[in-house]
Amino acid sequence: MPIHYEKLVNWSIPEVEQRLTRRDTLCYALGVGLGSDPCDTDQLKFVYEENLQALPTMAIILGYPGPWHAHPGTGITRSHVVHGEQGFRIRRPLPVEGTIVGHTRVTGVVDKGKDKGALVMTECTVRDKPGGGVICTLTSTTFCRADGGFGGPDGPVKTPHALPETPPQHVCDLPTPPQAALIYRLSGDYNPLHADPAYARKAGFTKPILHGRCTFSVAGHAILKTLCGYDPARLIAMEGRFSSPVYPGETIRTEMWREANVVSFRATVPARGVTVIDNGRAEIAS
Repeated sequence: MPIHYEKLVNWSIPEVEQRLTRRDTLCYALGVGLGSDPCDTDQLKFVYEENLQALPTMAIILGYPGPWHAHPGTGITRSHVVHGEQGFRIRRPLPVEGTIVGHTRVTGVVDKGKDKGALVMTECTVRDKPGGGVICTLTSTTFCRADGGFGGPDGPVKTPHALPETPPQHVCDLPTPPQAALIYRLSGDYNPLHADPAYARKAGFTKPILHGRCTFSVAGHAILKTLCGYDPARLIAMEGRFSSPVYPGETIRTEMWREANVVSFRATVPARGVTVIDNGRAEIAS
């Protein structure tokens, strides 16, 4: 069944109540590579329960509605869905434990044309359940590779953030462990594309790929390490566009340009000469 524009753009995504535990906070940080050096005290505060802090990029797993697009009524071909863009803006410090509520809504559906796929944009507002205050807002774009040509609008599409044409001011290389996707999926994204070799081949990949959210978080780690002195309160917003998959075990290089409180960035896998996140933009506090 093809995508029906009016039905999908008005799709009701159930609100998610999430009981966040300290174990969840630890597991997320381990899944994105923190703790590779157990004696690094800067990283230890994210992977050890004593004086535990949450990584800023953990915002993107809060209130996660799961694979709502897998419902047959959406018309989306789940096996050919990949993450297109991700963003977050933190409004108040992320909790390391507690109950939060996430409300996700579809904000746009774009038909790129037959054999070109479709884009589905969503926004999630995450609130603290006891007080109702907004903790963070999340934006995401899903690229439905097999579902274009349904007769929907071809826009609007957000203009990508332009990167400087000069050499990067800062470069940070961070390796990912071979089991990175298997650990990261414990944070809530159980898409078999990241664990099942047969499923990955069906989707057109040689083997399971790393979650886009994990790649995004590795780039966030690079920014936190390089420009924020591992102070999570300083990384307040981040967004980027996924341009190529990462395979677990690869090293991700993050190139950064800073102008005042805005950081432009790009992430690559040097071993394959590919850009994996492009048009990145982050905001950091002084």
